[in-house]
Amino acid sequence: MDPHHQPDPTPPSPEPSPSAAPSRWQRLRPALLGGLAGAVTVTLLNETVRRQVPHAPRMDVIGERALSGALDAAGVEPPRGEALYRWTMLGDLVSNTLYYALVGVGARQGGWARGGALGLAAGLGAVYLPEPLGLGRQPGARRPVTPVLTAAWYLAGGLAAAATYRALAGEDGEG
Repeated sequence: MDPHHQPDPTPPSPEPSPSAAPSRWQRLRPALLGGLAGAVTVTLLNETVRRQVPHAPRMDVIGERALSGALDAAGVEPPRGEALYRWTMLGDLVSNTLYYALVGVGARQGGWARGGALGLAAGLGAVYLPEPLGLGRQPGARRPVTPVLTAAWYLAGGLAAAATYRALAGEDGEG
């Protein structure tokens, strides 16, 4: 031992043990990324198919009506045209991400059931709630294919959220 060497006054920080409790971020990360996967799935389906298929779901129109109405009620002039569309898409992605992140509430093994239930609930809500909420009907909603596709998009989002959550969550349900 070198007599002139001074020991480091700060002891080394202990390595986290495998049994240490995961951080809040480690627990939330799989759920939030699952939620994002679900939100992106719904948005991509809606935005891609509406450009190709007559009478496809138009949840973008319902979202624009909801955003405009909420801003009007708050005394704020809503954006118009392309700006309204962009703000609506951002709001859809954020709100759907948070909604589908609920797939992470509970054990990893229940992720598929929660994802399916969340997707089905959102799909049925998207089909049946706009009119009672004062948002009017979806364009093309009188065609039987429109509500079926609407529910299917949200169910696909729930299943995408579940798949992503289960892939990212550890065996104990935490990332």
